[in-house]
Amino acid sequence: QVQLVESGGGLVQPGGSLRLSCAASRSISSIYAMGWSRQAPGKQRELVAVITNGGYSDYADSVKGRFTISRDNAKNTVYLQMNSLKPEDTAVYYCSAGGSTSHFGSWGQGTQVTVSS
Repeated sequence: QVQLVESGGGLVQPGGSLRLSCAASRSISSIYAMGWSRQAPGKQRELVAVITNGGYSDYADSVKGRFTISRDNAKNTVYLQMNSLKPEDTAVYYCSAGGSTSHFGSWGQGTQVTVSS
């Protein structure tokens, strides 16, 4: 298990940008997959981006071309750069870690992102 703490959320206008950070309690270099998911009110949690320790990344169709996931193993941190934000991106964003790109055993507490004018 690894403890994950997200930061960087907030209120942003449509078209704006935010960068989320996820700090891990230990080295993430041996963790195969790190991901970012989001959950909007009344909706199921959605995986929006994932990155492996080999550098492979994948995105939900709804964020492709706008969001970029990256990991800095030296800083034990994963980032989610979000550009061209839309009101429908409003959600609580969660960082996760796991042994595959579809199953995550560790989750952070989440950070709120609100896109509104």
